[in-house]
Amino acid sequence: MTQTAAVARPVVATRSPVKLKFVLGGLLIVGAIIFLIASTLANTAQYFYSVDEIKARGGSLAGSNLRASGAVIGETITYDPETLTITFEMAHIPVDDAKLNEAGGLALVLHNAVIDPSAQRLTVVVHNQPLPDLLKNEAQAIVTGTMGEDGKFYAEELLLKCPTRYDEAVPAQAEGGQ
Repeated sequence: MTQTAAVARPVVATRSPVKLKFVLGGLLIVGAIIFLIASTLANTAQYFYSVDEIKARGGSLAGSNLRASGAVIGETITYDPETLTITFEMAHIPVDDAKLNEAGGLALVLHNAVIDPSAQRLTVVVHNQPLPDLLKNEAQAIVTGTMGEDGKFYAEELLLKCPTRYDEAVPAQAEGGQ
């Protein structure tokens, strides 16, 4: 019977390549998560613009998610009850509260914007919504949606403020009257 002597072999570090694979895999996963977060935020970010700012930027905003504010011009409101499509124009009003207060308040700014023939106007189209009661002349419209290549604003959400509707009711309520 022959015996062979056990030869001592040096221990080679086999953990190092395995550790490196885990580190690289982890970095790849973290990088993918950061990329997904950044691309989602870039695609869903909404910027608040006035009508003047939208008109000044022209076609560069086409396809962008936007939020805009303006004064509803009552004579331009059209509604198709079959398709539930609302179309109207809104005139430029300042988006800064300080400028609104300097100009005499929201109601006066809305009134002046509607009667000013030189005010910039933006056509707004809203699909699949019933006609809101507050959509009338001199209401403030805040719309969220996208600019079309045709220069129209396609709103997915329409919020309305009508300050003149509540002007008389607030003092009476505050004094305890009816």
